[in-house]
Amino acid sequence: MTQATVDIHTVAEMNSTPNSFKNPNYKHPTRRVKPVKQLIVDEQKHLRAIAEKVKHEPVTYFAIEAPPSIKPVKKYCDITGLKGNYRSASSGIRYHNAEVYSIVKNMAQGVDQQYLGLRNANTVLR
Repeated sequence: MTQATVDIHTVAEMNSTPNSFKNPNYKHPTRRVKPVKQLIVDEQKHLRAIAEKVKHEPVTYFAIEAPPSIKPVKKYCDITGLKGNYRSASSGIRYHNAEVYSIVKNMAQGVDQQYLGLRNANTVLR
């Protein structure tokens, strides 16, 4: 026998012996992959079925209860409505930049409380 025939026989023998890590009873799954649109429709049907059993109300964006967000609360300037990166130490009013701070610094006594009242952050200043 030549070297080539020996190599062919050893390869054939290796392929015929079952590997120890393969399950001889394994069958490939017959399910098909669903497109995203079909998954969404199925989920909506499922939610409607649950709603009919429990509340008899349709499930909408506003009806679903969700846990509180873990993201930090965004802070906005009380004067301009822009991103409020800074906060006045004396009155607690948030402001956007130095120009707005000059307005905050020169506010009358009750005006700062009115701005804090708009965002439900009323505090009694001493």
